[in-house]
Amino acid sequence: MLFVLSSPSGAGKSTISRMLLADDPGLTMSVSATTRPMRPGEKDGRDYHFVELEHFRQMVAEHEFLEWAHVFDHRYGTPKRPVYDMLDAGQDVLFDIDWQGAQQLYQVHGSDIVRVFILPPSMAELERRLRSRGTDANEVIDRRMARAHAEIAHWDGYDYVLVNDDVQACFEKVRTILHAERLKRSRQTGLIGFIRKLGTQPV
Repeated sequence: MLFVLSSPSGAGKSTISRMLLADDPGLTMSVSATTRPMRPGEKDGRDYHFVELEHFRQMVAEHEFLEWAHVFDHRYGTPKRPVYDMLDAGQDVLFDIDWQGAQQLYQVHGSDIVRVFILPPSMAELERRLRSRGTDANEVIDRRMARAHAEIAHWDGYDYVLVNDDVQACFEKVRTILHAERLKRSRQTGLIGFIRKLGTQPV
């Protein structure tokens, strides 16, 4: 299963992603490639694969991405091979991507994807969270807020929409969605064989 978490910057998707990964050994994070510079505390290969623009363009030309997008003057993309390797190993894959990436993944993988969109409790609270980080200049925050309005406009392209007014409560809801989606009949790969062993035939 490809499990997508999206939200405007500052609404909590990265925090909830970290909580999910710490809680669930059957879930692995997809690490995106990006052309943006590495920030303090980040590590290449853990937070992102940091690549030069020409290398990124070559990866696009050679169809190495499941999805990619141009965001805030930089490019972000999901390399195919690591995702397919994780799926082959029986892992569900978590994506921390925006609506453009979610839409591209859905076009390719359809029913294998679960899409969750996380909303802030208000735009004022979203701006407060962005400013409290202390990492961005005012003009960057203004751009993030403008982009947030554009991203929220795509809320109806998701399977689930949650409001993050309490991070622990929101995490619990996301975890419940993940567990419920795993229990869907179509995702229980050994179910047909089990039914056959029971000797039960469909009516």
